[in-house]
Amino acid sequence: MTNHEHLNVWHGLELVANIWRNAAGIMGFRYTEDWMATGFPISQQLPLTTQEYLPGTGKAHQFFANLLPEAGARDHIVRDLKISNSDFELLRAIGGECAGALSILPTEREPTDTFSYKRLDQTDLITLLKRKGQPFYLTSRDDRPRLSLAGAQDKCPILFDGTDSFLPLDSAPSSHILKFEIAGYRNIPAYEYFLIKLAQSIGLPVVDIHLKKQDRHYYLLIKRYDRIPDPKGGLIRLHQEDFCQALGMSYDKKYQQEGGSSFQACYQLTREVSADPITDLEHLLRWQIFNVLAGNSDGHAKNISLLYGKGDQPRLAPFYDLVCTRAIERLDVNLAFSVGGIYNPNNIMLTHWQQFAADCGIRFPYLIGLIREMILGLETNLVKIQSVFEATHGPYPALSRINQVITKQCKRVGRQLEL
Repeated sequence: MTNHEHLNVWHGLELVANIWRNAAGIMGFRYTEDWMATGFPISQQLPLTTQEYLPGTGKAHQFFANLLPEAGARDHIVRDLKISNSDFELLRAIGGECAGALSILPTEREPTDTFSYKRLDQTDLITLLKRKGQPFYLTSRDDRPRLSLAGAQDKCPILFDGTDSFLPLDSAPSSHILKFEIAGYRNIPAYEYFLIKLAQSIGLPVVDIHLKKQDRHYYLLIKRYDRIPDPKGGLIRLHQEDFCQALGMSYDKKYQQEGGSSFQACYQLTREVSADPITDLEHLLRWQIFNVLAGNSDGHAKNISLLYGKGDQPRLAPFYDLVCTRAIERLDVNLAFSVGGIYNPNNIMLTHWQQFAADCGIRFPYLIGLIREMILGLETNLVKIQSVFEATHGPYPALSRINQVITKQCKRVGRQLEL
């Protein structure tokens, strides 16, 4: 029997928990006895306990709401599926394939280890591109996919076997993500691809990403780091949570200036929970330095994640969603995380970096060494990455804006460091 006020949380074929909502639509959460005996905490905010996480605490609601699309991407799904715009109803409709290892299903449904996919031909792919990834009209009403990916940008999970693409049906796992052009911001896919390749060239761990073009539209093909092949030829879902989930923050509080987490809170959490804190902490520091120097003002708490892999102790996940937002005039230049209390990169001075180091509990000379190293790396690789890009994809004049932003910022910070 359908229970419209409850949903079940699954990890593969194991029932993890039950979630429910109160009259105000706020979700509560309770682990099952079996999961308590053999499972793991699904969040830093949701330790294993026999007690219920009541709706009044907000802890369960924040974790599960962070799995959902945001802004325009969310509006598209609500409109297409003709459902109410509530977190609980969205989870019921599209929670079968989320980021990480969990599937959220209605109580009358159970997961299966037999999955179905629809092959996407060229016409289907063009339809996806035109619809910005909203795939629901490619299938009948009975086998529509249950796909949920957090974030504001339109995207679509697929299974990609190296040659062909397939749309997962029901709660089948995906291997890759397609990300699309944004109306009014058509350069976003190319900008993201370029910046991720630049970050990779200086040693930051990043997602495996490819820039594609179909019917004059650019899009990204990104390999999911939370999916790995199993020996039988299928896919294993790996558990993850973004830092909004891990810190118990709502998805609408992902920017520090809007009441969200600070970089230092993310840094401290990594220090406390990472299986390799020395490596992960340095990567996280270099990520923030890169955001300042490379013009990514959208490096917020939902754009970094903890990946749990096969063990209980997580590692920092590869970096994703790196875009030179400062190359787009209509976007806010202020950083998502401040540096010593300063958000505008143009106003960050050495004293602010010194405060940043103190806030993180690290030596200032160590931080300066990382900044120096990154400036030299960016100056060395910037032209190289643009040359490789254009050799593969042809001339792309808009990349000159990224070049100007990064060159100017590296020179500005370099003068402070007397490089």
